[in-house]
This record gives sequence, C-alpha cells and structure tokens, in this order.
Amino acid sequence: MAEKALFSYRKYWAHRFGTAPFLPMSREEMTALGWDSCDVIIVSGDAYIDHPSFGAAVIGRVLEAQGFRVGIIAQPDWSGPDDFRKLGKPNLFFGITAGNMDSMVNRYTSDRRIRSNDSYTPDDEGGKRPDRAVLVYSQRCREAYKDVPVLIGGIEASLRRLAHYDYWSDKVRRSALMDAKADVLVYGNAERACVEIAHRYAKAKGAAPDFSDVRGVAVPMSKAPEGWAIKDETRLPDEAEPQDVPKDLPLAIELPSFEAVVNDKAMYAHAARIIHQEGSPLNGRPLIQRHGDRMVWVTPPPEPLTTEEFDGVYDLPYARAPHPAYDGHKIPAWEMIRHSLAIVRGCFGGCAFCAITAHEGRVVQSRSEDSIIREIEAIRDSDCGFTGVISDLGGATANMWRLGCSSPKAEAMCRRASCLYPDICKNLNTDHGPLIKLYERARNVRGVKKILIGSGVRFDLAVKSPAYIQALVANHVGGYLKIAPEHSEPGPLSLMLKPGIGAFDRFRQMFESAAKKVGKEYYLIPYVIAAHPGTTDEDMLNLALWLKKNGFRVDQVQNYLPAPMALSTAMYHTGHNPLKPVRRADTPGIATAKGLKQRRLHKAFLRYHDAENWPMLREALIQMGRADLIGAGKAHLVPAWQPRGTGLKGEGFRGARPNAPAQPEAAKPPQRTPPGRRRR
Repeated sequence: MAEKALFSYRKYWAHRFGTAPFLPMSREEMTALGWDSCDVIIVSGDAYIDHPSFGAAVIGRVLEAQGFRVGIIAQPDWSGPDDFRKLGKPNLFFGITAGNMDSMVNRYTSDRRIRSNDSYTPDDEGGKRPDRAVLVYSQRCREAYKDVPVLIGGIEASLRRLAHYDYWSDKVRRSALMDAKADVLVYGNAERACVEIAHRYAKAKGAAPDFSDVRGVAVPMSKAPEGWAIKDETRLPDEAEPQDVPKDLPLAIELPSFEAVVNDKAMYAHAARIIHQEGSPLNGRPLIQRHGDRMVWVTPPPEPLTTEEFDGVYDLPYARAPHPAYDGHKIPAWEMIRHSLAIVRGCFGGCAFCAITAHEGRVVQSRSEDSIIREIEAIRDSDCGFTGVISDLGGATANMWRLGCSSPKAEAMCRRASCLYPDICKNLNTDHGPLIKLYERARNVRGVKKILIGSGVRFDLAVKSPAYIQALVANHVGGYLKIAPEHSEPGPLSLMLKPGIGAFDRFRQMFESAAKKVGKEYYLIPYVIAAHPGTTDEDMLNLALWLKKNGFRVDQVQNYLPAPMALSTAMYHTGHNPLKPVRRADTPGIATAKGLKQRRLHKAFLRYHDAENWPMLREALIQMGRADLIGAGKAHLVPAWQPRGTGLKGEGFRGARPNAPAQPEAAKPPQRTPPGRRRR
C-alpha cells in the first residue's frame, strides 16, 4: 500500500502561530513567537544551521509545515540534564540526532586518534559533542523529562539500527534502539516517518501509539506483530532446515540474534548479507533481531520521495544561514556548502564500503529542474557573500540526476547490491542529456558566473556519455575534478564492488581530450583507499606504482574506516565475504590490514613521494623482495638515500648519505596534481 503523500496531512492546530524565522533555541525566542511550549524538540550534535543540507533543519521545517512547534537544542552540555530542559517539556517527543556525521567518525581518525577540530561547530572547535552522542543525549533527555517519548535518528542511529560491529571498541554492539532505550528509531531519510509519528503522537494524547507499520523505523517489541509469516534465517544456509512458511501472509525475516552474531563471525556475515538484500524500498521485508528476551522490529525502508515531495522539502522557508546565536563565529561545514546544491539523494552504485546505500538507499531521488533553479536564485538573492560561483550541483555523486531503472517490473524484484557492478545493468538508464540541459540552464541564471561540480563524478557512468564529459570539462571544472577509482588492483576492487581500472583509464583519456579541445589544463584528483579488506601489501605496492606511472601525487590519503552496517565492515570483522552466501564450511579468506604498523604501511604506499615515508617503504620493499624498486631512476619507487631531518621521528638514514641533498629533480615523478589541491 502506498504511503500517504508527505504534505497531504491535515495540519496540527498550532499551525496558526505561523512560520518561525529560525526554529527557536531559547525561551526568549519562543515567547517572541507566542509559544508557551514546543511540540517537538530536536537535540542535535551539530550547530544549528537553517539550511536544507543539515538534517535537523530539514526535519524541523518539515514538521513545522505540518503545524507543529519545533525547537532546537544544539550541541548541549551533556554533563547533566539542565541544557535539555532549557526549552521546557516537549508536548510530543524529543527527536535526537548526533548530527550530519556519525559522532565517532567525527571525533576519531581511521587510526582511532582524536581529531582536534569539528567542522560542524563554531570556529571548528573539537569536543563539543560526546562519543556515541545518540546514546548520551537520549539518557539526558530521560533524566530531564522521564515520561517524554524519545525518537532517535540521523546517520548515527540509522547505521546502528541492528547489532553492528563497532570499530572503535572492536566489538559487536547492540542495536542503538536498545542501548538508547528509545521509543522509536527512524532510519534513512526520515521525513515520511517523522511526520507520521508526530501526527500519531498528537492523536494519541499521551497514549503509546503502535508504529510497527510505519516504514523506515525500528521499534522494540516482546513479540512480532500479528499477521506476519516469519522466515527463519537464524542459521547458515548449509545448516538450515526446510521451512513451511505460510503463503497467505506477508513475510518478515528473522535474523540471527544479537547473542549469535556476537559469538559467531560467520553468523555476523550471514546477517549482514540478509540486511543488504532487504535494503530496497521496493521489495525489502521487515527484519527481526532478538536481543535477549526482547526484539528489534525493523520495517522496510521508506518509500522514496516523489519529485514533487522532494521539491516541497527544499521549498520550505529555510533562513539558509546559521542561527543568529553564532554571529561572529565561522562554521566550516556551512562555509563549504553555502553556495552548493544537493540535487539528488541515494546512490545505485552500492559500493561495499559506503554508508550511503545503508542510509539513503539505492533508489536515486531527483529534484525537478525548476526547484534547482529556484534554489540558485535564492542563493543569489539572499546571500550577501555570493560572488556568482555555485560550488556544486550534486549529492552522493555528481552524475546520477534523473538516472534509474528503465524497467519498473525488474526494479520491483531486483536485489542486486549494485546497478554498476560487475557491469552496468542493461535496464539502467544512463542518459546524461537531461543533466547537460540542467547545467546549461543553471549557467544562464542571471548573476551566476560559474557553476562548478564539486561532487565526485561516477566515471563508469560518465564514459557512456561523451557529450557529458565535454560539457563538464568545457564549463564546470575549476582546475581539478574529483574522481574515485579507489584502487588499481582487481582483488580489492571486486570486494569494493567498484569497476576495473580500465574504466578510469577510458574516462581519463576522454577528460584530457576534452580539456585539450577547449584549450585548458585541468587535473584529475584520484581518491584511493588504503587497507580496505582484501588488500595485500603487494596490492598497495602495485597501486603506488600505478600512481607513480600516471603521475599522481595524492597529498591527503585515507585508511579504510569500517562504518557500522557496511558490507566491507562485515569483511573486516569476520574475514567472510557477505557478497555471496556464507556457509559453515567456508574458511574466512579475506585478509585485512588491522595492525597499526601494516595500516601505516598501506597508507605510506599512497604517499610514496613523501620523504617521511621512505624508511618504512625501503624496509617493506626489501622484505617483499622488491629492492629493485629502490633507487633514483624513473622506474624506482623510492630513493636509496634520505634527506636530513626526515623519516620517522626525524631519524632513519639507512643506506643514506648523511648530508644528502634533496631528491634530484630528474628523479621526481611529474606532479599532475596542482599545488594546494588536497584530497579531503
């Protein structure tokens, strides 16, 4: 049954108060609006920026459009409950989010080191949100008002809706719903769920509504709802017994329990596979996972927004600025996106390491051309700092706008992990023509001087449209373009669900040909990952040689970070491959760099040109039997000497001349990456 249209609900009585210039953060603002209380209070780990790029603002404005009075408590002092009482007691519920980023990813590097900054905080100050913010904020809300329902959401809760491997504690943790003792968890893009939940709470008048039929939620239960047939997937395929599942009832899937996945890595990988198989909003089924004598009931993913609904979300009356409480302070995340636009949601690429598939889903949702143009005009007319340059038209990827499955029948049944791997699906529409026309129309908006594309281009799609590459290079590249081959070797790429390096080579040839045609010197910035599951030392060496051969120097590189729920995380934790059925007879065969020394080595290979890494690389090359790659020639990876004052801890002159000069210019690989351009 189709869900109710997002903006078709009868408005709550409080709509008579009208629209707030900013959602209030203080009692004084509430009084100025004529409010005596809030219906919903959103607690966020980010500073409050009233802009559609920030989840708390989107949910707040969507609920406001339904007639509810919504307040914001941003980055509260979590040492006690006082900050959680400053707007008073909400009439319906607290809505809790860690912010636009997972609080653990935000605070720790991939090597578990504490970051000193936080781009979602005024003046880039670190330490303004707790670790596992959703859990901490939930506890404080309970302390502040113990009888007020708690709803948790955002990417942190979304990726932890079931039992999950936690990289930072190196153990499997319970569903965040259980640990937070929340009433409801909403996952993915949650406008539909939040609106339905708010209206049900309003009608319930203090009672506890049933949300087990709301899509995109997880709720705690003692037993499964009535009227469902349960398929038992608590055993591995080679251990399962035949099941007689009723054919006349809708089907729900029971996963291995929390206790089972904690104690059995094969079971964890098996559960991860099923979770992703049920990830489509078009055919996903409810999931059950027991935690002791309770269970988590996870409903199917939310139905994607229609184009009209998506436009409606972006047409809401955002102030498009940080709250006035932050006047005089810079918020880096805001500065980065203030002149950019999100034109899509979701990604059908299905990369195994990426959280987008688990959070936003594989169905790409696109805004209308008119909606996008209206937002460009709003930026032009409302932002006094606008210089005429739009920094991005994109989203998860730059070039999936209006792309999708051309066969509704096939899409309704499809359970592929990726529409692009191992090859582009024959049913996928890859026509970039509408996107080319959008770019042209955006360029012609009065007051716009330049439209840049800052999101990464999916190159295996782009090569299907030479006209798109030509238009992109001729009009929308600002000196460099981000591209993500991720690796050069077939082993890691196959586990990432990424195309072979040949597709990148084709894109590069077309890109450089297009640049030559318009008389420009542009650069590709390749994004690559070190230490992904299944990557050997030899794979990283070959990647370094590929980078050197192609003249790429990446200044900032990233070690793989296992995000909760990602398929690659299951590989990292278990050694099993959840891309295929997991059987007891299987031997865990995915080798992964887990120790700090090996992870640093993999990262060092990507910065082969940095003298600080040469001692480590020389030692590794000798151990690998590749001492032939040490020397000053073009075919060598690192020189045999070491500049004074460089190397690990400023030491390491192994085989070096103590007063050796800097590396001779002739031995340096050509630097295709322009100075100052850094990989994020």
